[in-house]
Amino acid sequence: SPYDQVFAFGQYNFSSGNGTGPMNVMNNNNHNNNKRLAKFQNIPAFLFRDGTVTTMRGGDCSSSGRNVIPGRKPQSCLHDSEALIIEQLETSSSSTTSSSSSSSIIPDHVSEHMSEENWNILSPRAQAAFASLIEQDASIEAQTHVYANWPSIGTDDENKRRLGEQLADLDASYPGGMKAYLHKARILLKESAEGTNPFSDFTAYVPEGEVLSYDAPVPDSHTGMSFSQAEQQGLTGIAHVAFVLVAGGLGERLGYSGIKLGLETNLVTNKCYLEVYCKYILAMQRMAIQRTGREDIRLPLVIMTSGDTDPLTRKLLKENDNFGFEDDQIHLVCQDKVPALRDVNAGLSLDGDDRWTIETKPHGHGDVHHLLHREGHVNKWVEQGRKHVVFLQDTNALVINSILPTLGVSIAKGFHMNSICIPRLAGEAAGAIARLEHKTNPEKSLVINVEYNQLDPLLRTQGDCKGDVPDPNTGYSPFPGNANNLVIEMESYAKTLSGEDEGVVVEFVNPKYKDDTRTDFKKPTRLECMMQDIPKLFQKEMGQEANIGFTTFDRWFTFSPAKNSLESGIEAVQKGSTAPGTMSSAESDKYIQNQRKLKHAGMQIDVTEDGDLVEIGGIPVTPGPRVILCPGFAITQEEILRKVKGGSVTQRSTLVLEGSGLTIKNLDLDGALIIRTGPDCEVEVDGLVVKNDGYVLDEIPENENVEEIVAIRGYTMAKKEAMEIIIDEPGKYSIGADGEVKKLN
Repeated sequence: SPYDQVFAFGQYNFSSGNGTGPMNVMNNNNHNNNKRLAKFQNIPAFLFRDGTVTTMRGGDCSSSGRNVIPGRKPQSCLHDSEALIIEQLETSSSSTTSSSSSSSIIPDHVSEHMSEENWNILSPRAQAAFASLIEQDASIEAQTHVYANWPSIGTDDENKRRLGEQLADLDASYPGGMKAYLHKARILLKESAEGTNPFSDFTAYVPEGEVLSYDAPVPDSHTGMSFSQAEQQGLTGIAHVAFVLVAGGLGERLGYSGIKLGLETNLVTNKCYLEVYCKYILAMQRMAIQRTGREDIRLPLVIMTSGDTDPLTRKLLKENDNFGFEDDQIHLVCQDKVPALRDVNAGLSLDGDDRWTIETKPHGHGDVHHLLHREGHVNKWVEQGRKHVVFLQDTNALVINSILPTLGVSIAKGFHMNSICIPRLAGEAAGAIARLEHKTNPEKSLVINVEYNQLDPLLRTQGDCKGDVPDPNTGYSPFPGNANNLVIEMESYAKTLSGEDEGVVVEFVNPKYKDDTRTDFKKPTRLECMMQDIPKLFQKEMGQEANIGFTTFDRWFTFSPAKNSLESGIEAVQKGSTAPGTMSSAESDKYIQNQRKLKHAGMQIDVTEDGDLVEIGGIPVTPGPRVILCPGFAITQEEILRKVKGGSVTQRSTLVLEGSGLTIKNLDLDGALIIRTGPDCEVEVDGLVVKNDGYVLDEIPENENVEEIVAIRGYTMAKKEAMEIIIDEPGKYSIGADGEVKKLN
């Protein structure tokens, strides 16, 4: 047997060292006296005669190495025929190895609730998980429905094993195991039931940050930077950036069953969100290569998926050749789900249709920090000399415009974390960035996102006690709205993640109670965490040295997420909302953003204002023009000003520009025009006149049965006629009024 060198199995308490995975034992001949092992605390483990240890903490059989020693398999990876049943040792000197048909001794506290026969059909890792659960539940009895009153051996045996393996997996996937998860849950549920305000000991102030306007040529009088200055400063750091895309959700809220990253950002180019993000990063990479002369620069991308989105994300990448990324340039990390809780005692919720399955729910995008640490990405980036990491959400295509200026602000001001923000309406259901000053202990003060339902009660306890009200000078809340996209300085991030929490951000619980007694839930809840709460760990690890700030941009420039179904959006519009958050509004806002960019460059073009919107499919959208400036054409304001000179575009027109070597002068467009140029193509368009039938939107008739990808917008696009110019062969070209392409060399 490959496992005949197993020397001992038991519950070890190893307290020295820094690691959390398999470690080495010094002096194999005297294992009692010389253990140099990581901080295992009552973790089931195999000790081999060659001095290695492997834990039984989980089902991660990947190449990450958390539970893997060369030549050894973690218990969760063993086939049934290889399963090890090892008797626990009474003392380390009396260890023995038993055969695969042997049984293990049932602990006394377990035998009170489970028969020895049922105990012995469980794997060792499942036994350990149940033993721990029953022990911690002794005085609470919140989990007896999980482990007690099982039918006799021979009935539901496979289901019992399945439950045991799931419990072991859940125990392994959460830092600190189920014991830590349930302990936190009971505390948070108690505070929730009592209505405890987590910010009662703080006073809120507006933190230090930058306010940038795309159209403003001079620096802000308060903060001292203009948009162009911030963008140019950002360009100095683009060669040393890593990107993280948080994409753990399906498009169910949008009325779409697939992954949100696969949704088309617009119907003109039909490019999905993932492609837009990838092309932007590759455009930044191209600029970094040009600025440094280093052809080896590669900007890495990590995508955080979930069990729901991981296979579909991998499929999307494979079908599209990684959208131009090299295989070792893009990585996926998959977040785990956490147990659902059925009551204020943190009782585990079982599936309503399956008594042998613990219900699980997403833990939240805050998992991303722990996953990046666990999988070694942050340490690798530090070794590579990367200076910043950019965090993006999955369906807000406008935010890519803010990355460079936000990076510039971070570099200029030395921010360890910089939140991309927008002007926030008072009372709006959106989080706000605030500096929270602790009333008695300055060391606990920090800059962090405060959710809207916590901000108003907090503000009502301070100052004029009016709560979340607008600034009379601006009409907006003085606290910037959090767009939930971040730029974090790498060295401080790595230091923070190496702390005792290992990137596990502070969690919260948000149960929906049945009544005012606040004891029973309408549906199971769970612990949740948010990516933007990482400042709590910065504060814990760095104290007041942590420099957390924000950068605010105009809404039109950086924020229009697709998150709501068409029906929800129509309802919101009918109630007066100007931001329905649908696929159609997000698409419309992308066109409007590019209208503004071309207008700023001096082109004669209609820019859609609120009063110009037309209702299609129940959602107000731009009547046009529909403009797409691809990342391959320009990602900076300076590039657009240099590449676009004069010209005019009518309202009914559609324009797509793609190609780093493309310049457009004196364009006269009334219809649809698509120009795409390849690498090493220098193309000057001067005086081109285009008039054709163009593209138009067709509203879907009411009650017509269409596929969901169409239904979520409420309209289709009829591409009647367009001039399309595609140049792939390297060289220098000119295009005149008649549209004829002339190669100059």
